[in-house]
Amino acid sequence: MFRSRFRPDAGGTYERMAEDMLQQARAMPGFVDFKSFSAPDGERLSLITFASRAAHDAWRDHAGHRRAQEKGRSNFYSEYLIQVCQVVEQRSFSAGTAGGPEA
Repeated sequence: MFRSRFRPDAGGTYERMAEDMLQQARAMPGFVDFKSFSAPDGERLSLITFASRAAHDAWRDHAGHRRAQEKGRSNFYSEYLIQVCQVVEQRSFSAGTAGGPEA
């Protein structure tokens, strides 16, 4: 999970860099999914999922991603928080699934 807030002077180059980073992440072995959400108070939440800790660590250490991280700290973000999480338990429901929810 990547929680962040932009600096007031972040500028328009962020979107180009973010799209490039997403394309690079999608090309990484073990990439599963990416979603991003914005709250009314300006906080953003990005969820990026990898199939394994090793795949996550490879993305964390990717040279292009490291350069983007540095640029983010110097040019775009006023603050951020990264939390690396593991699924302890999972439940799901889909109205279209015969037999109802998973327990």
